[in-house]
Amino acid sequence: MLNPADDRLAASLPEGVLRPVTPAYLDEPRGRYRGQAGLVAAPRSTDEVAAIVCACADARVGIVTRGGGTGLVGGQVMSDGPAPLVLSLERMTALRGIWPEENVLVAEAGMTLQAVRDAANGAGRLFPLSLASQGTAAIGGCLATNAGGVTALRYGTARALCLGIEAVLPDGSVVHDLKRLRKDNTGYDIRDLMIGAEGTLGIITAASLKLVVPPPNVGTAMLEVPGPDAALSLLALAEGHMAGGVTAFELIGGQGLAFLAETLPEIRQPLPNSQWSVLIEVGLPEGMSSDTALEGLLTEAMERGLITDGVIAQSGQQAAGFWHLREHIPEANRRIGAVASHDISLPLSEIAGFIRDAGVALAARSDVRINCFGHLGDGNLHFNLFPAGGRNRAEYDDQRKDLSLMVHEMVVARGGSFSAEHGVGRLKVAELERWGDPARLAAMRAIKSALDPLGIMNPGAVLSPARG
Repeated sequence: MLNPADDRLAASLPEGVLRPVTPAYLDEPRGRYRGQAGLVAAPRSTDEVAAIVCACADARVGIVTRGGGTGLVGGQVMSDGPAPLVLSLERMTALRGIWPEENVLVAEAGMTLQAVRDAANGAGRLFPLSLASQGTAAIGGCLATNAGGVTALRYGTARALCLGIEAVLPDGSVVHDLKRLRKDNTGYDIRDLMIGAEGTLGIITAASLKLVVPPPNVGTAMLEVPGPDAALSLLALAEGHMAGGVTAFELIGGQGLAFLAETLPEIRQPLPNSQWSVLIEVGLPEGMSSDTALEGLLTEAMERGLITDGVIAQSGQQAAGFWHLREHIPEANRRIGAVASHDISLPLSEIAGFIRDAGVALAARSDVRINCFGHLGDGNLHFNLFPAGGRNRAEYDDQRKDLSLMVHEMVVARGGSFSAEHGVGRLKVAELERWGDPARLAAMRAIKSALDPLGIMNPGAVLSPARG
């Protein structure tokens, strides 16, 4: 049942855009937040998005934009305050064009990452952004959160893969900037402002995306290492051997393998008893054998004591199995039930020391188990805490905030970030207030105030509401 204000707003929206308010629009993967909505609208075009934004501005109703709903920091749900309009991009899924000779694809924001990758593949190209959730994650959400994923080491985050955007600003005006240019120095970069803003400055409706020619020789290996310090030395050695050809370099902790064995025993583990292992993928040009390159790396790394065991994938199927294992670590985590999850980044030289010291500090405070894994090549770790065996996460509710504060304090003290690739959302607003540079925060608030003076765009996400 709509209240009178919602009823008036509904009457001003384009015909046919309203959707029933169902749990699918109000959930987030970790179950930390439960959203609300006065209305749900699913526009079919950028013009309809603009009309919806204008109507919400007139009615002073907040807008929460929703793509695939896979975000992990609560940016896609609003639990408190006046119920917003949820604007779903589920119907804006068109491939507007692809230019293989330019290595460019233009997609609407509701197109899934997997659909973008499939379209690129069909044209003999690769869109290299790769996430475990790519079958559901929408490209607009990937840009709004500046998603990272497993290939950021080589190709960069979503920001680096975007040439231009189309976006609706908070006053309903449309930025038409779907340029397919590598160079365009014509003033402030509105594209970069919208990317990573999590829907707080406007709504990305389409994007021009960079494609690449797929490397013709791809090789994959899983390597057992003595510890994180050896893994970092192995990374440096691999980059020296491959001359820019390292596509992914993932660190996997033994606790993650144990959780997989417990919850998903059907997943084959090539190095099941490893305390630390690395999943490496390389992509090399014509004339260079990835198998030969990996064999040379393994030989030298073994001689240096950087690895103790290793398996080079002998087929595409075996390589896919290695990645299947890595991509299911988050699912195993969900089945165990985390006390607290941390998406952190550190300077590479600080990583081994952080893992060591954080483990000692946490052991002195709690009996939590640590599952440390992630994108070691770009300094991004998922440092997650789990109940001790036989306990459940609800028993740690009184510890969760303090334990996360401890982890984040140690990260910041080493020059790192408490949010590497998931964004700030609503989950980390207080952390941004605590550790954000004051001048940078002031500039962010000034930009928010200038573009969204009514404060209707994803209220409460990224920045705390303006005071007074």
